[in-house]
Amino acid sequence: MTRATAVRAVLAVAVLLVSVYITLTMSPRLGLDLQGGTRIVLQARDTATVEADRETTDRTLEVLRQRIDSLGVSEPTLTRSGEDRIIVELPDVQDPRQAAEVIGRTAQLTFHAVEGEGTDQPEEKTPAPESTTDPESTTEPAPDTDPDSDRLTLPDEQGRLLALGEPRLSGAGVEDATAAFDAQGGAGWTVSLEFRKGAGQDWKKLTGEAACHPAGDDRRRVAIVLDEKVISSPQVDPSVGCRAGLPSGATQITGSFSADEARDLALLIKGGALPVPVEIVEQRTVGPTLGAAAIDASAQAALIGAAATALFITVVYRLFGALAAVALGAYGLISYAALVALGVTLTLPGLAGFVLAIGMAVDANVLVFERAREECADRPTRSLRSALTTGFRKAWSAVADSNATTLIAAGLLFFLGSGPVKGFGVTLAIGVVASMFSALVIARALTEIAANSRFVSDYRGVNGIARPGAVRTWLVRKDPKLFRKSARWLVVSAALVVVAVAGIVVRGVDLGVEFTGGRLVEYSTSRPVDVETARDSIAAAGFGDAEVTTAGDGDLSVRTGKLDNDGEHALRAALAEEGGETTKVRDELIGPSLGDELRRNALIALGVAVAVQLAYLAVRFRWTFAVASVVAMVHDVILVVGAFAWLGRPVDGIFLAALLTVIGYSVNDSVVVFDRVRELWGANRRTPLDTIARRAVLQTVPRTVNTGMGALFILAALAVLGGDSLADFALALLIGIVVGTWSSVFTAVPGALALERSAKAPPPPAPGKGKGTPRGKARASRRDPLDNGARV
Repeated sequence: MTRATAVRAVLAVAVLLVSVYITLTMSPRLGLDLQGGTRIVLQARDTATVEADRETTDRTLEVLRQRIDSLGVSEPTLTRSGEDRIIVELPDVQDPRQAAEVIGRTAQLTFHAVEGEGTDQPEEKTPAPESTTDPESTTEPAPDTDPDSDRLTLPDEQGRLLALGEPRLSGAGVEDATAAFDAQGGAGWTVSLEFRKGAGQDWKKLTGEAACHPAGDDRRRVAIVLDEKVISSPQVDPSVGCRAGLPSGATQITGSFSADEARDLALLIKGGALPVPVEIVEQRTVGPTLGAAAIDASAQAALIGAAATALFITVVYRLFGALAAVALGAYGLISYAALVALGVTLTLPGLAGFVLAIGMAVDANVLVFERAREECADRPTRSLRSALTTGFRKAWSAVADSNATTLIAAGLLFFLGSGPVKGFGVTLAIGVVASMFSALVIARALTEIAANSRFVSDYRGVNGIARPGAVRTWLVRKDPKLFRKSARWLVVSAALVVVAVAGIVVRGVDLGVEFTGGRLVEYSTSRPVDVETARDSIAAAGFGDAEVTTAGDGDLSVRTGKLDNDGEHALRAALAEEGGETTKVRDELIGPSLGDELRRNALIALGVAVAVQLAYLAVRFRWTFAVASVVAMVHDVILVVGAFAWLGRPVDGIFLAALLTVIGYSVNDSVVVFDRVRELWGANRRTPLDTIARRAVLQTVPRTVNTGMGALFILAALAVLGGDSLADFALALLIGIVVGTWSSVFTAVPGALALERSAKAPPPPAPGKGKGTPRGKARASRRDPLDNGARV
């Protein structure tokens, strides 16, 4: 074992041990589409006097956090997205009506005199629970109620009950509230208050009255109440005289505040009444059974697909294929541990990306093994270890370029996608990095150790790379003249594009509710209900424009335009009359403005993807190769969209994730072919380019087929086992891989040949003889890795 092999083996063992530890001690963070719950996206709107910027959105978020906490939801998550959006995630909440009502109302911030220690109120004098949903319930008693109903009994910050007087001041009178550290006075973190003119006089009168009571008396306190919750009840300072009160600019709230507590209190006081109105632009609800079913289906697909992929590469590459299968298992462990350690939220598309990456992880191993087979075929007497080392070295450029294009696609998904699609981009990127490590470190260490075995070296049929594969042997024997008339392949590709465009024009693209706006709800009924009966029941309830289709195993999918939560409840009740107990499985509400934005962003994402891939390929390859690869990529996108148009399948955010993945895969295939064209053309500069292209394609076909089979096993398992949630995603990728394999050979290469006929650029330099490469260095780079340079 060489020192380099030992280093790789130690590094692999260390990473695997850390991954095992993380897997056993940490749990994954599941998104709402896997654990069940409600996700609401709020858009802050400008008013005549206030702009919905980052600061006002942060203040709104803190007020909403207090409201959500009052619902008793377990571990709610509120985050700001961009400058003026707030994302609210409520695990296990299946009926979002109460949450939407609490979120949508205006908060009530009031200032009260403390009348003394409170006692438990009789039930009839306690405000009814439902009154908390009325923003005016604490300030305006009903005409027929007791006059004391404006007085509240609420717990203070420590939980002691306080009897509060009627509201003396509202949040509308607060001009500003700022948190500051009082180092000079030694008070620590404080909150300074400023009031508007009229409110400042009310504040001075309120604090003046409280100052008439002795220090330490509860009546010397002033309670600041937000949505019937005391957020602060400070004592008036002993230095303030009776009836004197505190002027607006000299008011400070002191206490044992931390920096975060002081800032939060300032935000709450300043933004007690929402500074800007908020509008629900997106609302998604996923039932817990749907998420659990998706996890089970994905796990089964991963196991079946990975087992099929491992068996396939073991049959093709024998012992080295089995070692690559071991590295594939290590890849799964490492990528899962990375997802958990980084705290990535695992969404349904992200889970699909994790499963898909297992099939694509064999790509680097296949590239290396095919290169090693070529080396053994060219020099049958060379050692197995030497051929393997040369295979890793020569495959490096193709491995790096193909994975770079996939990383570009993953980055575009993260930066230009929305919601769960971002999770798919993160998962795909982690999968690419983990697959590189498993192939170039773990698999290489295992195969190099095996190559040093005398048994493996002597019995050439065992190792799997010492003899050419059946596909390569057949291609070499037939030697088809693929590009003698290369234009005919471009005609076939153009005809396929015409058929796809005809589907888009004639059948139209069924844009999902995510791109059009509206509401899509999926229900499960205890008794079977056919579509016609369900449609009649819904129409009789006043929803005549609703579209009803089947979904899943007997479920019903209802799509409408504008439908609020009360309307959805009425729609569900109408279905329950025919179907018995009706359970909401999935619920998606997208506002029209957000639908337009998502549709626009989808087109931008596709345009940016084309531009970025073109720029990368133009830097790495000749411009003719770059343009031909991008043309093939656009060809693949049109065919996938056209296929979905003909099949009547919906085009939504998850489809967009699949389409961007197809872009990465298509360019990946083209990169491998053009990398070989560049190498062969540089070494044979006088050979016609069509002959070079034919040789390059025939040499890379085994890699393309073997890699595609690995991904197809996984996608077929996802399509069969994934249910409706993942079936369209898997179908789009299945179509994309098939047309991507076709276009990389029969669209990209003929296109490059056509462009090269009009290009003036000379052939690429021979390997090792590029600009600035010394002759001696080039010769050294071609030395056999096991040759120490000694000569007699």
